Amino acid sequence: MIKHQITACIDGSAISSAVCDAAAWASRTLNAPLNFLHVLEKSSSPAKEDLSGAIGLGSREHLLDELTALDQKRNKLAVEHGKHLLSDAVKRAEAAGATSVSGEQRHDQLLDALLECEEDTRLYVIGRLGDGHAQHSQAIGSHVENVVRAIHTPILMATGTFSVPTNYMLAYDGSETANKAIVRIANSPLLTGLDGHVVMVGADNPENHKRLSNACELLTDQGHRIQPHLVQGAVIDSLMDIQSRFNIELKVMGAYGHSRIREFIVGSTTTKMLSMSTVPVLILR
Repeated sequence: MIKHQITACIDGSAISSAVCDAAAWASRTLNAPLNFLHVLEKSSSPAKEDLSGAIGLGSREHLLDELTALDQKRNKLAVEHGKHLLSDAVKRAEAAGATSVSGEQRHDQLLDALLECEEDTRLYVIGRLGDGHAQHSQAIGSHVENVVRAIHTPILMATGTFSVPTNYMLAYDGSETANKAIVRIANSPLLTGLDGHVVMVGADNPENHKRLSNACELLTDQGHRIQPHLVQGAVIDSLMDIQSRFNIELKVMGAYGHSRIREFIVGSTTTKMLSMSTVPVLILR
């Protein structure tokens, strides 16, 4: 089955507008239908059986009835709030030129909901922050790392205010998995037309120059404008330096085997790198 839709997750957080705008850009660029997903996770309210032995017999039934009523009211308000979020997101994306926009609300765990629709999703769009974080907080939402680890479909992570990028930076390590990612990028219209910077962090030797050159050639053959960079140093520092020097507006990264680049996305530095990002990140698995 050919994956065709873009699935964008919104939760009412400060970054939801950026998620909408990033998803609309992807929908326009890929000419793909866009579905906004709002997930209502299971309430954390105390269950009746948890309280039955903790309060007096005379007041127990009355208190439990009040708790149940409050829980039902909160759930109803959450559903209505979610419907308004979805309606606003759909209108915003349609105004931005997105294709075939729809909205969907589910009662589920976020990761389970995403996995369920992965078969038909070609790109996920999520926010770096969840509800409850300030927009400029240097943190990531509690679900982001779990989603990045579990989902194998590309993920576009929005950060702050989204602007249509004019360039991108791709972290590349020369591995077989990295080359597969290069082929995927070369054959996708999402990044075509943007100025690309392919960055390899490694020794300055003929072998690495050859690997980097071959990767760039695959992209240029498909119409990408590419500038190669073979740099030495710590991976994180090197990539951040290139981002700063060339005013990179979109970072593209992947989980490449067990290399140092893998540590950038799937490893002990995941939270740090995603929380530090000030530009959108396209994550390839």
